[in-house]
Amino acid sequence: MSSADRVGAADRAVAAGGAVAAEGASAADGAGAGGASAADIAQLAGTCIAAAEAGAAVLRDLFDKPRAIEHKSRIDLVTDADRASEGRILEVLRERAPGVRVLAEESGAHAGSGEVRFIVDPLDGTTNYAHGIPLYACTVAAEIGGRAVAGCTIDPSRGEIFHAARGAGAFVRSASGERRLSVAAAATFDDAVVCTGFPYDKREQLAQLLRWFAAFTERAQGTRRLGSAAIDLAWVAAGRLDGFWEQGLKPWDVAAGQVLVEEARGVVTRFDGAALLLAGGEIVAANPVLHRGMLALLTSVR
Repeated sequence: MSSADRVGAADRAVAAGGAVAAEGASAADGAGAGGASAADIAQLAGTCIAAAEAGAAVLRDLFDKPRAIEHKSRIDLVTDADRASEGRILEVLRERAPGVRVLAEESGAHAGSGEVRFIVDPLDGTTNYAHGIPLYACTVAAEIGGRAVAGCTIDPSRGEIFHAARGAGAFVRSASGERRLSVAAAATFDDAVVCTGFPYDKREQLAQLLRWFAAFTERAQGTRRLGSAAIDLAWVAAGRLDGFWEQGLKPWDVAAGQVLVEEARGVVTRFDGAALLLAGGEIVAANPVLHRGMLALLTSVR
């Protein structure tokens, strides 16, 4: 497909997206939560916030101190701050939800009982953090039966606490107060700033990743690569970014962000438009109109 054909197909898809704008409004309402009550989900959201606040405090305290850095792979880092933050988060989860199951990035799966599982990324944006770049996050989510129902992503550098509970909306809390989140209303790529990231095994698929990046950069008002999927999704929910796409992600990268975006009346799917799988490795998140155009571009550029 030529560049002109590709752009034309995406534009037609964005225009058609207006007819399905209601998808975003109903995405959160139609999501099942394993029979959990609103009160149950609110309690889980409170636990996510408390745990993320504890982990974020550790990251903030250690940010300007010397780092102990190890390599999990060629460019995948882990620091002493990752582990210290995760340890504090796990303490809070054990205090507030004894015996609960947990999936944490650094220590893996923690056995427990019940349908609820907490998903923890103690430091999303480790490379930024290790290099002293103040763009990173601590994020904790709760899932029931494989469906994320509550989550919190904290930006320690800016003092922003993004939180959401299924069916109750998404919010950001900061020193200036708390406000409800809503995705941006950009209806065309010309008006949109979109964002992506590159997986740690990017060498094996770099050509395709760059084709997608070029296609969006050609068409969008701006394209960004911030280095933290958790921040990217929180900023889509807040209307700062209009859309986000990425491959190679893990459940802890996207669980809280999915709830934030959907509760902010956005749409979150896989590249083919199918329902997001937390372990599926790929995600597209945007307002309902732009989302359709992003799917068209991702499927047409190969």
